[in-house]
Amino acid sequence: MLNNNGFDLWSGSYDASVKEADARNQYPFAGYGKLMNAIYGTIMKHGPAKVLDIGFGSALLTSRLYDAGNQITGIDFSSEMIRIAALKMPRAKLLQWDFSLGIPPVLSEQSFDFIVSTYALHHLADVAKVTFIASLLNKLEAEGVLLIGDVCFRTRNDLLLCKAACGDDWDNDEAYLVFAELSEQLSPICNLTFHEYSFCSGIIEIKKAV
Repeated sequence: MLNNNGFDLWSGSYDASVKEADARNQYPFAGYGKLMNAIYGTIMKHGPAKVLDIGFGSALLTSRLYDAGNQITGIDFSSEMIRIAALKMPRAKLLQWDFSLGIPPVLSEQSFDFIVSTYALHHLADVAKVTFIASLLNKLEAEGVLLIGDVCFRTRNDLLLCKAACGDDWDNDEAYLVFAELSEQLSPICNLTFHEYSFCSGIIEIKKAV
């Protein structure tokens, strides 16, 4: 698992390395472009929105949303990623914060139309993911949507099949998302939908239970 310094060192080549893996349909970024475009399109159908991005990285997605007139708040633990993102989004509210500690206290009184996290939540252990997602629901407006795009599988068996196919390329330090398991634990408090974009990627769409 990469730490703060790891992401700082990777920040300059991050977008290029991701795009190359996507173009070759390679784990872990196969389907990355389609996934990002789907999240962008979902938010843009809403019109100008208040968006919170958890682990925004180099702001490939959020900078497009920012340019389209959405109000952006972002959290990332890499100072270099924040520096890069600030150049693209000078009026965005960007916070250096480790989301494994939960939601930054400075956001305690704020709510959002959309909360987005792409290729970030797999850094949390499975139990921590459930707790964090539950806390994010409290930051959504009544009709708000949480969109998690990541290395993600519909079932644990799908994950194991991918792991076997990847062999030594598989990253054992990451806790990838399994929709069926998240749904089982979170369905009492929210509605979850899974959208698959490749053999190793998907979007989990989460709304508050009515």
